[in-house]
Amino acid sequence: MATTTDTDTTQYLTFKLGEEMFALDIAKVREVLDFTTVTRVPRTPDFMRGVINLRGSVVPVVDLRRKFNMSISENTVNTCIIISEVTVDGDTTVLGALADSVQEVIDLMPEDIAHAPRIGTKLKTEFIKGMGRQNDRFVIILDIDQVFSADDLAIVHDGQAGTALASTR
Repeated sequence: MATTTDTDTTQYLTFKLGEEMFALDIAKVREVLDFTTVTRVPRTPDFMRGVINLRGSVVPVVDLRRKFNMSISENTVNTCIIISEVTVDGDTTVLGALADSVQEVIDLMPEDIAHAPRIGTKLKTEFIKGMGRQNDRFVIILDIDQVFSADDLAIVHDGQAGTALASTR
């Protein structure tokens, strides 16, 4: 069994939201899907777009643009859903994250990643693992487990249960 050290590279899936480049640790990503029809779930927050059927499983889809208070854009041929595993308070949930486009998988060494910026005490940046440097550009590395709170995931679970119940009737 191979051991990892601090000098090992980590692979990240990069994607765009508007003009900004973001990245997720590839270990948290299950797959990337083309955009498909999303069934809206009533009484959920704006950032929850709805649910999709993924091989017989109900998977919630969240809009990262809305979660990050970014401007909303129309879906394009490049719009995709990144299926990932999110763990909050020991509870793991599979969810889809809507992205404008997926770019590539990159390798980053620890020295290529700067700490997340501290922007006062009122702005929360704990969901940013760091700022990766790729060529002349920064990549915002997300800690997907910190992007969503336990309350967010409870809403997602409630939405899944309601949709699953409705589909059995």
